[in-house]
Amino acid sequence: MTRFDAEAPADRRNLYVDAITAHRTRASGFVTFEADESVFDSSTTENETALESDDAGDDEGSGSESGNVSESEAEDDLELDPSLGVPWLQFGDGTINLDCTDQELDRLKQLLNDFPVFKIEEITRPEDADGVNVHVSAKADPNRIGQFIDAVFRTVYGLPSSFRVWVVEL
Repeated sequence: MTRFDAEAPADRRNLYVDAITAHRTRASGFVTFEADESVFDSSTTENETALESDDAGDDEGSGSESGNVSESEAEDDLELDPSLGVPWLQFGDGTINLDCTDQELDRLKQLLNDFPVFKIEEITRPEDADGVNVHVSAKADPNRIGQFIDAVFRTVYGLPSSFRVWVVEL
C-alpha cells in the first residue's frame, strides 16, 4: 500500500478496498480506519449548511446513495463529542469492530437493513465506558465491505461527505 488517507467518497472506498486487501495479503490481525480529527472542526459548519439548504427546500444531495440514509438525514443527528475520541472501525477475520453510543447503535441497526449480508454478532456494554462495542459479521468481498464501512462513518457517526479517513494500523 502506498497511500494511507483519502477524503473524496470514491477515494475513501478505494482506500478501504486496498487496505482490506493488504491486510489479507499480510495476514495481519486487523486493519483500523480512523476519521481525521478535523471532523470536530468542520462538521458543525457543514452540518449547519446542509440543514440550511434543507430548510430552503433544496433537494440536491438529499437522495440516498446505494439505498443508504441520505446525507442530510445522517448529518441531522451529528453530535460528535471530542471527549469520546474520533470515530474508528477495525476489520479483521470477517468482522468489523466499532464503538458507539446507544443512539449510534440505533442508526447502525437501521443501516444494516440496507446491507443484509452484514449482521451484528455481539454487543458488549463495558461497565467502565459509555456506549457499546459492536462486532458486525462482514463476510463479503472487499468492495462491499468498503461500501459498508463508509456508510457506517457517514450514517452511524454522521460524518460529512468530505471527511478524511486514515488507515492507522495494518
